[in-house]
Amino acid sequence: MSHHKKGHQNTQDHEKENIEVWEDLVHIKDLLLALLICSVTTLSGYFIAPSEPPKPLFFGLFGALIGFLITSIIIQPKRTFNGTKEEK
Repeated sequence: MSHHKKGHQNTQDHEKENIEVWEDLVHIKDLLLALLICSVTTLSGYFIAPSEPPKPLFFGLFGALIGFLITSIIIQPKRTFNGTKEEK
């Protein structure tokens, strides 16, 4: 297999593993993991809250924040940036 075909196949494999969300490519496995973690922490916050309004809302929002922090630590960005110096 030539280098060009191999590169094209890698691109196709990469596209199969990713979906487009808000004009950005996201790895399906990472997206599902993040949704699962955020759902569990949000619902946990909601259900452990006292039943006096608006505490379930605030506990749920705090759980969502905790889920976001956990996923941002666990799931590392895959994007690489190559900087170039601009000549004056």
